[in-house]
Amino acid sequence: MSTDSESGNSPSLNILAQYVKDFSFENPGAPRSLQAREKAPAININVNVNANPLSETEFDVVLSLSADAKEDDKILFHTELAYGGVFRISGFPQEHMLPVLFIECPRLLFPFARQIIADATRNGGFPPLMIDPIDFAQMFTQRMAEEQLKSKVANAPN
Repeated sequence: MSTDSESGNSPSLNILAQYVKDFSFENPGAPRSLQAREKAPAININVNVNANPLSETEFDVVLSLSADAKEDDKILFHTELAYGGVFRISGFPQEHMLPVLFIECPRLLFPFARQIIADATRNGGFPPLMIDPIDFAQMFTQRMAEEQLKSKVANAPN
C-alpha cells in the first residue's frame, strides 16, 4: 500500500548547482581600521531570500546576506553576498512549495554563504564573522504575515 501522493512520486529536493551571484567586501578605513580596539564593533546583519521558477520543477533560490561593522559612526567593513542555488523540487503538495522554497532551500545554502562571509572578513584583516544560525521558518512566517497585512490594506474600502 502506498501513502505517496496520487501520482506516486515521493517528495524530493535536490541541489543541482550552487553559485555566488554577487559578492563584495569593503574595508574603507584600512589599514587604520585593523588596529586593536577596546570594544567590539557594532555589527548589523540583514538577510533576505528570493525564489524564481526556472521550469515546472526547477527553482533558483538566492540567499542575500549583508553585514556592516561600525565603530561609533565609522564603517570598519561592509560585505554583501548573494548566494544562489538551483533546486529540483518534485512531489510536494502545492501548499508546501513556498515553505520548501523559503525555509528548506535557504537552510541548505546558509552554511556555504556563512563560510564565504567568514573567509572574507578574515581575509580583510578582521576576526572571521561567524553569522549565527538563521531561523528561516520564523522569517517566512513573518514575511507571510506582512504580505497578508499589505493585501488587507490594499483591498480595504476607502
